[in-house]
Amino acid sequence: MRVGVVGLGYWGPNLVRNLHQLPEADVVAVCDTRPAALDAIIGRYAGVRGTDSLDALVSDDSVEAVVIATPVSTHHRLALAALLAGKHVFVEKPLAASSLEATELIEAARRGGLVLMPGHTFLYSPSVNLIRDLIRSGDLGEIYFLSTSRVNLGLHQTDVSVVWDLAPHDFSILHYWLEEMPTTVAAVSRGCIIPEIPDVAFINLAFPSGAVAHVELSWLAPGKLRRTAVVGSEKMVVYDDTSNEPVRIFDSGVMPRNPETFGEYQLSYRTGDVVSPRVEATEPLALEMLDFCTAVRLGSQPAASAELGRDVVRMVEAVDRSLAAAGAPVPVAVSGAVADVL
Repeated sequence: MRVGVVGLGYWGPNLVRNLHQLPEADVVAVCDTRPAALDAIIGRYAGVRGTDSLDALVSDDSVEAVVIATPVSTHHRLALAALLAGKHVFVEKPLAASSLEATELIEAARRGGLVLMPGHTFLYSPSVNLIRDLIRSGDLGEIYFLSTSRVNLGLHQTDVSVVWDLAPHDFSILHYWLEEMPTTVAAVSRGCIIPEIPDVAFINLAFPSGAVAHVELSWLAPGKLRRTAVVGSEKMVVYDDTSNEPVRIFDSGVMPRNPETFGEYQLSYRTGDVVSPRVEATEPLALEMLDFCTAVRLGSQPAASAELGRDVVRMVEAVDRSLAAAGAPVPVAVSGAVADVL
């Protein structure tokens, strides 16, 4: 598959590198408005053409698919131009700046019989998939709650809030694990450095199954933390993306026991083994690019489907509505059964 990559900032070169390493892909063109960024890629990869014109790239008959890694405000315009030119499209998260824009892209892809895939890289993490298997198998029991922290010192953005920057990671993982959309979202935030741009947010989500989740996001933390706890009725799991043991399974829990007297309520605490299963050290981005190539070649649905990407945007929009309502819980728009799009 011959690919053109649009956007060579922080993430674009990583996409080029992973595509270049895949036998299934051939990066033939790159697009950026900065000559130095183009020169850096052209000088590293033989046979890659550079242009500062999106029109030139999407009108190039040798390009079959376009990979977009640009600011979210440009996603709809660039992706739509590529789809209307008959190109398959991969666009970095979030899929678009609104669910309406996401829907327009999905409809354009369907009309053209094209693949549209958002870049939710964590869905290709072996650790994330191991935990998904544990949840699906019932090994953890009923999922009571999930608590996740994604914080670091930077990088502050000037075009989006910390919610639009970081929440798509955790929202896509929650969606992937629980296979359901939240019913309500409540959030608070603050712009500590740039008052009009929130750099810290705390988000609570409630799901139809009864599970609840808390998501902490920040660009203003003393260190990098990517940690999620999944607490079930049978076992608990901690996923730490920065640890040498990224998944730890705790055979621990609390159970009510028969009271000795009427009206008495007693609990039994269980602290069992802690297991750190072996996790494949495969780079998620490589698996993500392979899934995109496979979807184009075979017509299969990628794990990160366009519909999932739209659901993530709807969740972020709900956060914005809650923030505008001083943190009040707000409903989340749902477009259909999650199982239909996974």
